[in-house]
Amino acid sequence: MENRDVDRTLTLLWRRKLGTPQGTRGPKQRFSVDEVIRAGIEVADEEGLPAFSMRKVADRLGLKLMSIYTYVPGREELIGLMVDEVMGEPGLPPHEGDWRTRLTAVARQMWDEFHRHPWLLQVEQPRPWIGPNGSDRWEWQLSAIEGAGFTDLQMDQTITLISDFTAASARADVNALRVAEQSGISDLEWWEVNAPVLERLMPLDAYPISGRVGTAAGQEYNAVRDSDRSFRFGLDRILDGLDDLLTSGTTPPP
Repeated sequence: MENRDVDRTLTLLWRRKLGTPQGTRGPKQRFSVDEVIRAGIEVADEEGLPAFSMRKVADRLGLKLMSIYTYVPGREELIGLMVDEVMGEPGLPPHEGDWRTRLTAVARQMWDEFHRHPWLLQVEQPRPWIGPNGSDRWEWQLSAIEGAGFTDLQMDQTITLISDFTAASARADVNALRVAEQSGISDLEWWEVNAPVLERLMPLDAYPISGRVGTAAGQEYNAVRDSDRSFRFGLDRILDGLDDLLTSGTTPPP
């Protein structure tokens, strides 16, 4: 097998066990890798990943652009370190209740994290960054359904399903919140302004079903949507399906 250098990002992810790689040339570093990562998270929280750059991280620390590369190899590597770092923020509380309650807690933790750090939804990750916090979380997520009756493959697919659903739901909510912030008006305010025009263009007799359903939803939510409620509804239906899988005792084809 061809010899290749160990991925530097991997050694940086596990720096607290392996020790932080030190350069052999140049002046002594003014900051720790942890401080660089935290500065990167702050920039991403404020501006999102499309506007994220190594220069902005360097500026926040008062460093020259090229100096930042003595800490991390590049932009993508820094993002990987940032992702693993935020995974360690909330901690991993002991699981309580049955497997449905535990999976709900797993999903809620991710939902809250996406809202604290919306840039996580903008990360392109063709290959997973296997860091300590991500590894601990993966073990914690799997332990939520250990012993419930799923096969090992079903356990893997269950956590993937919950993760993908939560990310998609959070993305829709974060985008709606961003639109409201950028426009300066809430969904309810937008509806109040535009409802008279829409009522003329879309009379109830032309759209009887959607008119009835839309009216019921609007009265219940007092808004165009209730993203948290939709998230909980969808999660419950996924859990119902997983419950049926366990009850039926059937194993889906690989």
